[in-house]
Amino acid sequence: MLSLAVAMARRRLTALIAVLCAVLGGAAIVTGTGVLAESGLRSHLPAGRLAGADVLVSADQTVRPSGDLPVALPERAPVPAGLVGELTQLPGVDAAVADVSFPAALVTDGGDVVETADPRTAGHGWSSTGLLADRQVRGTPPQAPGEVAVDAALAEAAGLLPGDDVQVVVAGEPGVHRVTAVVGTPGAGILLADDVAADVHGSVDLIGLRVSTDPDAVAEAARPLLPAGVVVSTGDDRGDVALPGATAARSMLVVLAGSLAGVPLLVVGFLIAGALSVSIGGQRRELALLRAVGTTPRQLRRLVAAQASVVAAVALVPGIALGYLLAGQFRRLLVHIGMLPDALPLSIGPLPALAAAVLLLLVVQVAARSAAWRTSREPVTSVLGEARTGPRTPSRGRYRAGLLLLVAAVPLSVPPLLLPSAIGAAGTSLAGIVAAIGLALAGPTLLRRVSGRLAARLPARVSAPSWLAVANLHGYALRSAGAITTLAMALVFVLTYAYAQTTVADATAEQTRAGTLADVTITADGLGGVPAGLLDEVRATPGVQAVAPIGSTTVLWSERVLGEEEVTAEPALVLTPAAADVLDPGVTDGDLADLSGATVAVARDVPVGSSVQLVLGDGAQVEARVVARYDRGLGFGSVALSADLAAGHTTTGLAQRLLVRTDGSAAAGRALGDLVADRPGVTVSGDGPLGDRPAAPPETWVNLAVLGVLLGYLLLGIANALVAATAQRREEIATLRLTGTTPRQVRTMMRREAGLVSAAAIVAGVLVSALPLALLGIGFQDRPWPSGPLWLLPVAALVVTGIAYAAIELPTRAALRVPPAEALIRAT
Repeated sequence: MLSLAVAMARRRLTALIAVLCAVLGGAAIVTGTGVLAESGLRSHLPAGRLAGADVLVSADQTVRPSGDLPVALPERAPVPAGLVGELTQLPGVDAAVADVSFPAALVTDGGDVVETADPRTAGHGWSSTGLLADRQVRGTPPQAPGEVAVDAALAEAAGLLPGDDVQVVVAGEPGVHRVTAVVGTPGAGILLADDVAADVHGSVDLIGLRVSTDPDAVAEAARPLLPAGVVVSTGDDRGDVALPGATAARSMLVVLAGSLAGVPLLVVGFLIAGALSVSIGGQRRELALLRAVGTTPRQLRRLVAAQASVVAAVALVPGIALGYLLAGQFRRLLVHIGMLPDALPLSIGPLPALAAAVLLLLVVQVAARSAAWRTSREPVTSVLGEARTGPRTPSRGRYRAGLLLLVAAVPLSVPPLLLPSAIGAAGTSLAGIVAAIGLALAGPTLLRRVSGRLAARLPARVSAPSWLAVANLHGYALRSAGAITTLAMALVFVLTYAYAQTTVADATAEQTRAGTLADVTITADGLGGVPAGLLDEVRATPGVQAVAPIGSTTVLWSERVLGEEEVTAEPALVLTPAAADVLDPGVTDGDLADLSGATVAVARDVPVGSSVQLVLGDGAQVEARVVARYDRGLGFGSVALSADLAAGHTTTGLAQRLLVRTDGSAAAGRALGDLVADRPGVTVSGDGPLGDRPAAPPETWVNLAVLGVLLGYLLLGIANALVAATAQRREEIATLRLTGTTPRQVRTMMRREAGLVSAAAIVAGVLVSALPLALLGIGFQDRPWPSGPLWLLPVAALVVTGIAYAAIELPTRAALRVPPAEALIRAT
């Protein structure tokens, strides 16, 4: 069976190249997605400055909902300081070191802030040097207020030596410090005396243990001493403890991989099935002869599946290798746009490759057997009769299945109406692809009806090439519909995916602009947060009418969906009552001025005055009273915490920006500029309430990258399938030439057929996309059309038309170079 499959494959290399490319691209996409998922589950950050600790004791930075994936917490939670003495007494423990982290930054004599990896946690107590893997100290430890030690990289950047004076901003408080030591170990940070650091931070972040025995044995001995919510880490797990915020970003990889498992996999399956359908269509004569000599239907399907599997096996190796490269490039993009820390590596293992191989071989088997089903089940006489022309009557079952999918796409288009968020907008793309697949199934019957009516209405004076083009569409509806629906899918994919992103982005920007009462934003990112005292100074500046500090954190919101508890991590603003004077998130009930104490404002269907249970960013479970509801959740998030509720539950404890509303005068602007000019690291801008936003949010760049990869794969697969389908018409072209048709007439016929295919694909693609996009526009912007560039549709239509013409024209010219008699001999 295998040798026969290989022999048949050699005779149809052109058609099988389309299958090979479809499987190769599919393997790359599936493997790349698998690498991201595996990295989100198994990758670990390096321990960094904590590498010298054999065992780390810290608060559990993970919430484990029942029946769902663990959720990493980005805010550092403290551990009891009394544990240090207890852990020191454990057998095998040489030293137990309490570690603290707080915002700190160096300011040079020129007023520049020295860049650190994360200024929010750059400050530590001197004892943390006991956790360094290779401690190298030049100088003496800081022992009093006004003394500081710095690592070698910071000292070099600031031009510092032991004995020099330097301005240091610690937890928002600027002051001049004497440098007592330079620590040669990279990443040691800015180090204060332990008692000074304890006064600044007030709690212990984690405890590092240096041991002389097996770390795992010490960890096991330590567990009975730990209270609930405190965990022990050894080995690779130490890196996750060192940077909890980065660990939360790792969880994003799992979510991202899950989102890529929907539409992309449908596209992969669609292309592979289409390529196999073209390939098997070109072998109909051989398959008919095999049926005639006694091959059973089951043997025929096995033969076709074996042939497709051989081609898939050849494509899997380069496709999987390309998938690993694709994952690496995608990681670079995530790092570049700030969604992933540079220190987090990808987890490269065999599981994604194995999963891709199994999944794609399964898809190939199912698609090949489905494509050969009709040929294998029909009577031998019918199969022989259709050997040259192909099936003339489309399958009723296929038509009905297509109509069902088209109907199913309608409820899939509804989520933007019910949930106007990025999650709801994802339903638009899914609905478009499902509808396109339904169109592919129902397409032959629909095309046969439409082309039949078109043929009946052709004027008598129509040219022969035009008449033949329409007749080909009608007579070979299955073949023509395959070309039309694949091109339509490309158009649907571009329109729904791209317009979903632009509509969400525009709606978010519109809500943000509409809810902005402030006209100036003051930030101090290089200092780890807004310096102490700046709020009062800004408030006293002439021309300032209102000012409010703004922070951000993460909360976990729990709700029951279909009887099961579902926990989602959501960004949340941290506001004071003064926020009501600088922000208007569209309050429909309650008042932002009541945000004090244990209170929240929400963009959810929760009544004002009720209580909600939340998990804060450090894992603390709190009960808060809802004091306001607002409807601009896209622009301002779905939750806003009072500053009192968030106090003590964020890593820095500092506001991240000040929003300022002035009287709009130039004098007020100059006064604020003069105020921040004397404060290094503080910047003032007037372009948004939430700080200096990039031109597009990071999620947009991710979606555009996914769109580009999938669109390239889709267009390549479509072009290969069209070329293969056209190349299989050499016998038809040769017969036309022997009956007197000139090469010019053949080319004209094929060009007009390409024009009809392109026009039908564009019309079908627009019609299929219309309902999902209309509901998207209504859900987000109260109008029945989406937001986005107007040129997208004509450019996409032009690309579809160009591919159709090129993929049909080039094989036609190649076929015309072969004498017709020789072409018929080759075909038989």
